[in-house]
This record gives sequence, C-alpha cells and structure tokens, in this order.
Amino acid sequence: MSLTVDYYLSPHSPYTYLGHQRFCEIAAAAGAKVNVLPVDLGGKVFPVSGGLPLSKRAPQRQAYRLVELKRFSAWLNQPINLQPKYFPVNSDDASQLIIAVDMKDGTEAALRITTAVLRAVWVEERNIADLAVLQALVAEQGLPAQRMDDAHSQAVHERYEQDSEAAIAAGVFGAPSYVIDGEIFWGQDRLDFVQRRLQQG
Repeated sequence: MSLTVDYYLSPHSPYTYLGHQRFCEIAAAAGAKVNVLPVDLGGKVFPVSGGLPLSKRAPQRQAYRLVELKRFSAWLNQPINLQPKYFPVNSDDASQLIIAVDMKDGTEAALRITTAVLRAVWVEERNIADLAVLQALVAEQGLPAQRMDDAHSQAVHERYEQDSEAAIAAGVFGAPSYVIDGEIFWGQDRLDFVQRRLQQG
C-alpha cells in the first residue's frame, strides 16, 4: 500500500533546497502521494517550537551551519551559495505561489515551482520576495501568469495559515519535515529513513 507524505517546507531554507530533488525522487520511486505544504516557519512555527531566526542564533551555531551546508553540497554534488545575496528573505509570497500552483495545477507542478524557487535563492542569486522574480519563475515553468493573482487570493492565504497550524499540530518545528502516518522525519539528512519507511509501506 502506498503512503502519503506531508512535506512541510520553507522555500528559503537551504536544507529544503538540498533535500528537495532527492525527496521527489524517493517519493516517486515509492509511488507515494505528496502533500506540498509550505509553512510560515519564522512567523508561526518557530515562536511555539523554540526555533530562532538565523541572526539570533549563537555564533557557534551560525558558523557550524556553514560547515554543514558546504559538506552536504559537496557530498550531494549539489551547488549552493553559502551566503546568497538575497538571504534572509521574506518567503510568504513564494509560499503562497507554491500553494496556488498546487491548488490549480496539482502536486507535480507544485514540486516543480518549488524546485525553481529554491534554486532562485541558493544557486541563482534571485530575490524571491520580488514579485517580478516570482512572475519570471512562473513563466519559466510554463505556468499561467494568472497564478500570481491566484497566489494573493483569500483561499490561498487561508490555506497557508491552515498548513502552518497543521505543522504545529503535527509537532513540526523545522523545515524540511516529512510526516508519514504521524511519524516525523526532520531534515534532509533523514531522507534515508524516509526512503526506508516508504519502502515498508
């Protein structure tokens, strides 16, 4: 029996970026259904889970984060700008765009636009808080220009709020988190466990 993965992500998270393509491949190979769930990590999830924005973390943690990102980039053979020009960045509009695409065009399209948004931050030095950049990403993915308007609809805003609340209710405290049948797997470095869980069915 195939399983469903609730994929809680943040479109400006470097760890979401590093794990995204591999997760998509693992889920596809297992025939798993994926719920694409961008969440308001800094505004909703961190305040109730003890998380801190990067600038408020201890210097040791900030330094080690860069070491880890470099290690994983090399290990996964995945390019990354360790200190991109547009980071930290407000990701609310990008999150709502992903949700709009998910609602209108389905899971595969939502995963594709997520790929594009993540690469924009961590590889291409593009500002995902700029609506013109998001519009360009929509066009590059062959999606209707209307998705930008859809992203600012009440329905999308409400789902963004609901998904963030659902993450909190599920015990999620960081991104990416993969929740399978109530079991949380936090971080792209847990994808081996995600793969094994999906293979078990």
